[in-house]
Formats: sequence, C-alpha cells, structure tokens
Amino acid sequence: MGTAAAPSSYMSTIKPCISSSRKMLVSSVVSISTEASWTRLASSSHISSRQPFLHRITSGPVKFEKFLTIAKSEANDNKPLSGLPIDLRGKRAFIAGVADDNGYGWAIAKSFAAAGAEILVGTWVHALNIFESSLRRGKFDESRVLPDGSLMEISKVYPMDAIYDCPEDVPEDVKTNKRYSGSSNWTVQVSKLLLETSRNGYLADLSASSYSFVSLLKHFLPIVNPGGASISLTYIASERIVPGYGGGMSSAKAALESDTRVLAFEAGRKRKVRVNTISAGPLRSRAAKAIGFIDMMIDYSLANAPLQKEPSAEEVGNAAAFLASPLSSAITGAVVYVDNGLNAMGVGVDSPIFVNLNIPKDN
Repeated sequence: MGTAAAPSSYMSTIKPCISSSRKMLVSSVVSISTEASWTRLASSSHISSRQPFLHRITSGPVKFEKFLTIAKSEANDNKPLSGLPIDLRGKRAFIAGVADDNGYGWAIAKSFAAAGAEILVGTWVHALNIFESSLRRGKFDESRVLPDGSLMEISKVYPMDAIYDCPEDVPEDVKTNKRYSGSSNWTVQVSKLLLETSRNGYLADLSASSYSFVSLLKHFLPIVNPGGASISLTYIASERIVPGYGGGMSSAKAALESDTRVLAFEAGRKRKVRVNTISAGPLRSRAAKAIGFIDMMIDYSLANAPLQKEPSAEEVGNAAAFLASPLSSAITGAVVYVDNGLNAMGVGVDSPIFVNLNIPKDN
C-alpha cells in the first residue's frame, strides 16, 4: 500500500473490552469467526446491484473514470438470497490504523459494516482526539453512509501504537507528551534511500509495519473463534523496486508477507484462524502523501496496469470482506493483489521504447 506507517499511537491492549463469542480483527487487520448465517454482499458502480455490470460500461477513454465497487448487504433479512451470501451479522471487526475517512482502513470498515459486522477501530494516539471529535460533530457522516442509506456505527475507538506491544512499553516521556507525537524516539524514513537509512530508522519501519501485525495477532488470537480471519495490507514494493519507497519500508512489507505465511501456519494449527494480506494499489489518501510521489504512482498504474482505472479504497474493502467470509475458508497464507493487475506486468508499456508495439486499446 502506498502509505507510510506512522508509529506514534498506542495499542491499549487489544484484548481489552473485546469479549463475546464473535470477534473479528482488521488492521489493516481483520479477524472474524464463522458462526452466523450469511446475507448477500453485492457490488455496484453507481448503479443498482441487480443490473448487469457489463451492460453499463461504455467505450471511450477510461483514464479519468473511477468505478466504485461498494459492498452491500440485503436490507430485508427474510428475503431469499439471490447470489453467493456474505453475512457478517453477529461478528465483530477490529480495524487498526484508521485516522480519517478516506483511507483503506475506513473503506474496509464500511464493507464490513455493510455486511452486518459490528465495527471497532484503533487509531493513532496523536490522532485520537481529532478522530473522535470529527465523529461526534458529524464531519464523517457523509462518508459513513452505507448502501442501504444507514450510517456506519463505530462501537468503540481504541488508542493504539504500532511500535509498542502494551501500555507498559511506552516510555514515560512519550506518555507525558502533550500530543504523543513529538517524541524523538521514532522516525519514519519512507522518502530516504535505503543506503541513507539509519539502523534505528530501518528497525522502526520494520517494527511499525511488520512486527506490529505479529503483535496484534498474538494478542487477539486467544479471543478469536476458530474459523476467524486476520488480514493486513502490503504493497508491491515488497517484491519489486519502487524508487522512492525507501527507508526500510519495502523491507518491512517483504517481512510482512513472509510473516503472513508463517502466521497462517501457526494460527491455523493453533486456532484454525486464517491469515492473509492484501497488496493494494496506490491510493490518494492523506497518509500516502507522506511518501511524496503518490500522484506519480497512480498515473503509472493508469498507464501500465491491465485495467486502466484508478484503484479505489472500496475495492480493497470488498476484498477484505471476502477474505473474512466463509467463501474464502480455504484461503490462507496468501498475498491477494487488488491493484488492477499491475503486479502482473513485467515492463512499463508507457515507455517510449514500446511506442510501436501493438498494445491492446479500448474500442
């Protein structure tokens, strides 16, 4: 994912008030159990989900088109299902790292809410007051609207920090910092060249963007029912060179994907919990601006991906809902690409070298 980790908030022991027999976690992480019945999760692109999608696609330039795919659950619980069911009613989802209403975390929360899940979020400590205030004052109301017209409800907001495992680990000077964001004990160096990255900066990125997922699952696993799922977000820089995505972040994403496979084995054997990661395309979120060249990455994706459209947060949210559902009950240890197919490309076809190449175009 083209975002920088901001390891300055604190995880108020993620096991706390999440008791109950139905749990789910998302962090980028999603954990869910599999005991309830399932309703329809449908997609739409500004149109009714019952209208054939392909019939609504018109030819012409697609660079400036943006298709929104929105998770939907059937409003009438008693109505017979007309498609494959995804119903997260009776489940709880914890989404870590949500600090505003325009990133992947928020979109994942909405997809889970649309499918009926109870939503809990963890947000960075320095953003907690602003986030809760925005919720109370209705600043997110427009973004909270679900396909059935209702508003997404967030049951609880937890303060959390990606670089500490428990409250006792937080240094006193950080705890007493007024906004808990001015501490000099951590640094995110996404824009730095790897050769210019300090040991502390490298390890901080690894801690915030890789080990944080291990720690999160470690604390959640005892309270997640068998059949639950945990999902993280990664980025193609884990396996391909993306100049500018440095400072140890590409290494951290590679570690995250490796950890996903190992955790899938361990959590699967211990608790029958599935672990996957979504490799998302570039998104114009506030967090992504930290890397400084997100617009270039989106333009590159539009020019070179098999599907020439801008990646949307809703598509990642829907993929997460699928991975948390029984429909993916045999999928674990996987990197699932939601990037319009950019990961499949071996070369950039927008290069002048390929100007005379017969490249398929929209008719």
